Amino acid sequence: EKLATVKDDLAQTSTERDGLKKDLSKLSEEHKVLEGLRDHLESELRNIQVNIYTATFTPLINIRFVWLICPLSAAAGLGVSRRPGWDLKGKVSDMEAKVQNYQSKIKSVNLENDHLKDSITKAQKHKAEIEDENKGLKKRLGSTLRQCQDSLKESQELVRNLEETVARQREELHLGEMERRKLHNTIQELKGNIRVFCRVRPLLTGNQSDVLHIQLPAHDNKALTLAKTEESHTGRTADTQKSYNFSFDRVFGPRATQREVFEEISLLVQSALDGYNVCCFAYGQTGSGKTFTMEGGDLEDLWGVIPRAVQQIFKSAKALQEQGWQYSFTASFVEIYNETLRDLLYTGKPNKRPEHEIRKGCNNEITVTNLTYQKVNNEDEVHNLIMLANQNRSTARTGMNDHSSRSHSVFQLDIEGQNSDRDTKCKSVLCLVDLAGSERVQKSQSQGDRFKEMTAINSSLTNLGIVIAALANKESFIPYRNSKLTYLLQNCLGGNSKTLMFVNIAPEEESFGESLNSLRFASKVNDCVIGTASANRK
Repeated sequence: EKLATVKDDLAQTSTERDGLKKDLSKLSEEHKVLEGLRDHLESELRNIQVNIYTATFTPLINIRFVWLICPLSAAAGLGVSRRPGWDLKGKVSDMEAKVQNYQSKIKSVNLENDHLKDSITKAQKHKAEIEDENKGLKKRLGSTLRQCQDSLKESQELVRNLEETVARQREELHLGEMERRKLHNTIQELKGNIRVFCRVRPLLTGNQSDVLHIQLPAHDNKALTLAKTEESHTGRTADTQKSYNFSFDRVFGPRATQREVFEEISLLVQSALDGYNVCCFAYGQTGSGKTFTMEGGDLEDLWGVIPRAVQQIFKSAKALQEQGWQYSFTASFVEIYNETLRDLLYTGKPNKRPEHEIRKGCNNEITVTNLTYQKVNNEDEVHNLIMLANQNRSTARTGMNDHSSRSHSVFQLDIEGQNSDRDTKCKSVLCLVDLAGSERVQKSQSQGDRFKEMTAINSSLTNLGIVIAALANKESFIPYRNSKLTYLLQNCLGGNSKTLMFVNIAPEEESFGESLNSLRFASKVNDCVIGTASANRK
């Protein structure tokens, strides 16, 4: 502001100086004109004086000459051409008046000239003062400008230092968060439990604050409480509030974004490139948001676990190339529909679909016969396969969801890595599962084929619960073969794998019973010990 004020004063002074210069130039021109006029008047005055002298004395000389040389002729001539004496005096009087008039004008011009000289002197003095003031303002402006520039440099340096400090602190915070997650994962691996994340779907209509029966503590992101008011059966006592408390590895509220959810499992996905088998599956009632969690929407901000995991895998594999690692990827997508395996990447004629069977190899690897295994080189190719699979997946309208997934879908990415410099190889499987929705017959209002589908879905989920319970009780026999789902996922549930389950719950109050069942099942899964996974490296 100080610099701006000095600049304004300097501009105003420059304007006044230019105006004075113009006035001075104008006065100089007028002075020149008056000097010329004075010279002209003086010239005329001299001419008048000469004329007066000539008019006064020339006739007298001539008369005297005539009287002396030619008295008779002069006398005769005087009678003819001689002018009266008063006539000459009048002429002289007129000339003298004219001389006085010119002398008065000259005096007036001289006075005006003196006034102009005074004005010019004053203007030159004012000009000198303005120039001195201008020099002072320039000096002040230069000093202020240097101070402002120095202050600006100091401010820029301070801002740069602050930005570097903020960036460093953010990096330290990020590294600290990554270290926390790494230690958390290490603890979970040592415990050998299947990790469980809970996610609450936002209300499709209405205000999120209307969800009163689901309580998420602000200070604890691992706890969730279901609360319900139960009426008195006798009518003699007041209604009672019954609460069900649950604790998981992480609880996501309705406002959690897809990015926030995936950040919590990004290290788990990264383990697949380190040679660990990784499995992630979503469980919950129909319409609770399982498919959105696993697959998401078309926009990148809405991407779910599967596309984000694929993106991270290829991005990390490219970064590891600098360390000498080369990776190859093979994708497959299978559906379990009515206890029948279907290849979601099949592009042949529908009536010539091959049959598929689950086989277990000598090294306990699970494979599916006649399944399409597609080599992929980048994430775009995988996204195209996901789009093809979504077109082939079985969906239908039920009483609980207009577009319900009527099958379990299993996306599998086989990863093989090799580092020739270190003579090291690794092999792993990334398995991402979207389970069909659990639902009750009364609520789903399923009939005919929909009833048959629902029965198969509930049967496979029930068998999944039986397997989980057997693992939790450390029973000697685990009934994996009771359903195609548990048979296909047996290495993820009880083998050498890092496993994570999402339990999705709907926020509507009418879904309280289904949510309670899902959370109870998830708690059993969280207590299930499958042992510590090891990397498949040679």
